[in-house]
Amino acid sequence: MTIRILLADDHNLMRAGIRSLLEKISGVEVVGEASDGREALTLVKSLIPNIVLMDIAMAGLNGLEATLRVAREFPQVRVIILSMHANEEYVVQTLRAGAAGYLLKDAATAELELAIHAVARGDTYLSPAISRRVVEDYLGRTGNHRSLAEQLTPRQREILQLIAEGKSTKEIAFVLNLSIKTVETHRTQLMARLNIHDVPGLVRQAIRMGLVPP
Repeated sequence: MTIRILLADDHNLMRAGIRSLLEKISGVEVVGEASDGREALTLVKSLIPNIVLMDIAMAGLNGLEATLRVAREFPQVRVIILSMHANEEYVVQTLRAGAAGYLLKDAATAELELAIHAVARGDTYLSPAISRRVVEDYLGRTGNHRSLAEQLTPRQREILQLIAEGKSTKEIAFVLNLSIKTVETHRTQLMARLNIHDVPGLVRQAIRMGLVPP
C-alpha cells in the first residue's frame, strides 16, 4: 500500500529537499505541501494523508500545536515531527501532543525511510541521537504532571505564539478571526495564568515552551 505523506515546513528549500528524498523511497507518495500549521490542518482535512512530516518551528501556528489538533481531530493520521533540536523538553512535549515520531533534520535518507515505515505500521520512532531512556525517565518523573504549556488552553498557546512573533492585538484578531475584545480577554487570562505582565516576559516564556525558536 502506498504511504501518503503531507509535508509541512515554512521553508521552501527544506520542503523541496525532503520531497526529493521521499521520491527516492519506494511506496511513498507526497500528496501535498503546507507552509504553516494552519495550512497543514486544512490539507489534512481534505487529503487525509497517512503521515504528516511536521516542522516544529513554523510561524503563525507552530508544529507542536498543529500536531495536538491533528492527533485530536484525525487520530488515523500519524505525525512525525521534524526538528533541528535534540532537546528533551521539545521531544517530550511532542510525544504528549500525540506525535508518533521525532526526526532530526540532519538525519540520513535511510533513517527517514525507517521512520516512515515504523510510524506507518503503528510504531513510535525517535532519532537514535535522542536517548529513549532520557525520555522515558523524564515521563516517569513527571507522571501525570502537566507542563506549563499543557496548562494553557490551545487558544492561549496560539495567542502567546503570535504575541511572541510581534503581532499586535488587531493583527492577532485578524489572523484568528476573532474580535479585538475577545483577543484582549484571552491575553489578560494568559498573563494571569503565567503571572507575566509584559511582552518581553511573554516572549521569553514562548521560547522556553518551544512555541517560537530562540
